[in-house]
Amino acid sequence: MADTVTNPSPKTSGPPRKGRFFKNIWFFIPAIVLTLLVLTAIFAPLLAPYDPIKVSMREKLLPPFFMEGGTTKHLLGTDKLGRDILSRAIFGARISLSVSLIVIAITASIGTVLGISAGYLGGRTEAFLMRVTDVSMAFPGLLLAMLLSVSIGPGFWTVILALSILGWAPYARLIRGEALRVRGSDFVAQARVNGASPMRIMLKHVFPNVLNPLIVVMTLAVGFIILAEAAMSYLGIGVPPPEPSWGSMVADGRSEIDRAWWISLFPGIAIGLVVLSGNFLGDWIRDKLDPRLRQV
Repeated sequence: MADTVTNPSPKTSGPPRKGRFFKNIWFFIPAIVLTLLVLTAIFAPLLAPYDPIKVSMREKLLPPFFMEGGTTKHLLGTDKLGRDILSRAIFGARISLSVSLIVIAITASIGTVLGISAGYLGGRTEAFLMRVTDVSMAFPGLLLAMLLSVSIGPGFWTVILALSILGWAPYARLIRGEALRVRGSDFVAQARVNGASPMRIMLKHVFPNVLNPLIVVMTLAVGFIILAEAAMSYLGIGVPPPEPSWGSMVADGRSEIDRAWWISLFPGIAIGLVVLSGNFLGDWIRDKLDPRLRQV
């Protein structure tokens, strides 16, 4: 009887390491950029070589260190008042991050509470809350924020109020849809049978099941809020001078763009990097946590 030779089955392996690295590159690079932003904002007084609002007319319009006439004392140069660009950019990161985190905390909290209430309770509560949400979303949010800032006057908390007043509406609409989906699940029905109150069901069963899309939208909102704050400061209705803001730094360089381009360029690069990083990281988290949100 002839012996049968059994060929060993080929070993199966996961995707190559190189492929996994490039697949996750949209996580690593944005995460590094945003981590650096957070660390820069926290340790700004230690990292900044100079007082960001100190005026030194003898050192005005110094170019970056790599240009002729530049000096390592001011690595990114100085503006028309002799203020150090690097120091102002570092402290500008603190303002941008603070505004972004506070606005996201306010809008996400309000939107989540209203969205869960509308989605789970239904009926007249849902109809009323969704009509309010629809009306809020009908207004151009950034334009209304600018009008409000002009009416009240520029300031740190004015920017936060202006960006928060309508920013909750997209959260409410998204969370309401997720709450509707969870409301019809078996474990929620079982909780009702067991006598759980609506408040307990919303906190214990509905809220944990809407966290994934909530995290995604919060991450995507970082870039938008930083860009909105920069736009308001650029127009002079955001954080008032002499406090350094990336938007106001870009505006300061408009009149000197032909001979001192670095005043506007470096804060502009910072805005672009942070906005793109927030968007890419949000897309990556969305694909990992909830691919259904690709259509949102």
